[in-house]
Amino acid sequence: MSPLSPRTAAKASLTGALCLAGALTAGAGADAVLGARPAHAAVACQVDYAKNDWGTGFTASLTVTNEGPALTGWKLQYSYAGDQKLSSGWSGVWSQSGKQVTVDHQSWNGSVASGGTLQVGANFTYSGANADPTAFTFNGTACNGGPPPTSPPPTSPPPSGPAPELKVSGNSFVDASGRTVRLRGVNRSGGEFACVQGNGIWDGPMDAASVAAIKGWNANAVRVPLNADCWLGLPDVDPAYGGAAYRKAVKDYVGLLVQNGLTPILDLHWTNGLWTGNDSHCQTADAACQKPMPDAKYATEFWKQVGAAYKDDTAVVFDLFNEPYPNNLGAMSYDQSWKCWKDGGADCTDLTYDAAGMQDLVDAIRGAGASNVIMAGGNSYSNDLSQWLAYKPADPAGNLAASWHSYNFNYCKDSSCWDQQIAPVAAQVPLVAGEIGENDCGHGYIDTLMTWLDAHGASYLGWTWNTWDCTGGPALISSYDGTPTSYGAGFRDHLRS
Repeated sequence: MSPLSPRTAAKASLTGALCLAGALTAGAGADAVLGARPAHAAVACQVDYAKNDWGTGFTASLTVTNEGPALTGWKLQYSYAGDQKLSSGWSGVWSQSGKQVTVDHQSWNGSVASGGTLQVGANFTYSGANADPTAFTFNGTACNGGPPPTSPPPTSPPPSGPAPELKVSGNSFVDASGRTVRLRGVNRSGGEFACVQGNGIWDGPMDAASVAAIKGWNANAVRVPLNADCWLGLPDVDPAYGGAAYRKAVKDYVGLLVQNGLTPILDLHWTNGLWTGNDSHCQTADAACQKPMPDAKYATEFWKQVGAAYKDDTAVVFDLFNEPYPNNLGAMSYDQSWKCWKDGGADCTDLTYDAAGMQDLVDAIRGAGASNVIMAGGNSYSNDLSQWLAYKPADPAGNLAASWHSYNFNYCKDSSCWDQQIAPVAAQVPLVAGEIGENDCGHGYIDTLMTWLDAHGASYLGWTWNTWDCTGGPALISSYDGTPTSYGAGFRDHLRS
């Protein structure tokens, strides 16, 4: 996402990602976070399922009895065996991914006393058989004496204290002791736009209290979008907000995050390069908006300097370039756009500036002596990973992860696409959904998505920890003390669960 200003950022930042819908060619397309997985042994539940069937559809009514301790939040899940499709639901936030149905609590019925009951219902359509579901889980625990749900194998929690040093092992991140670490947290937008707009360096507080509020959501990572012109102190940036002042502000915030056990992900968000063709976001070469590709001159220099600055702190993760989109320019074929993505330069057919490819940026970081974990976002605003494995950059350090962005308005936005395009990548390298969200102020989409990502052992970060209007874009909070929007409440509750 690419904000333009604090007030209009949430709405304007959607522009690029909205262009993704329909823009791809036909060919495109356990947990150890802050601690051990919460024990659910004390949770006990009984689910009574009934339906009113009229041949092509039915109403499902479920009564859940909480036979364990009192709850302040709940999630009910079950699966159908046929082609039952959710139409509408009530007394909960209903969603469906494939055959699995999920019902999350609403703000008014999240509390369930010990021995208390709750009732939810929904309408479905179907054809063929309509067998009743036989297994239910409530907050992850099997009800009615059924077997526990399948999940990734548990891993040991990372130690308390500073953020762990990270490296890649297979398709996971591990700390210095070899323990698996999944990154689940938030984006903290501001550093990509405020400085180049002359409004300061950040958008809102970046102090200890604000970091504590993020950590209070059970987050263990913060993605920090940055601006190449501001870091380098180029002439288009007010010296008060660029160069040495900007780099010190970044260093101070990174130090605060690491000290508080939060993994910083430094993301090159806005870069130089003049593109005024299809899907252009601004009419200037300055780093004033999202560009299709990083530029060869300043983006590589940015990563040389960032790599040198943080090469001795492998708790810091590098995200090469926010949202490449050479496939959306109408200037090259789909296969050519992936060549452009990897190698830049002459492979970026008809691009009106000299672009750096992902390989150039990896080389710049490794050439600076940094072995930090690197994330590489895919094509088409990082939503397309279908050719990521075929074109992934060579990394001599072996510390490369795939970055993926997923919103409800993207092209690849359902489990069938995720299973086809994203799962194969997650099976081979660490997968980080660097931005997830939805533009309807709800959390039904991310609920389904986070469940899928959890099942695949992936990391994810919500966009964004800024107090913007969630009706214009995915804003998690309404106050920097951590008060969530309705969208943010769903994300927070999932992290806390």
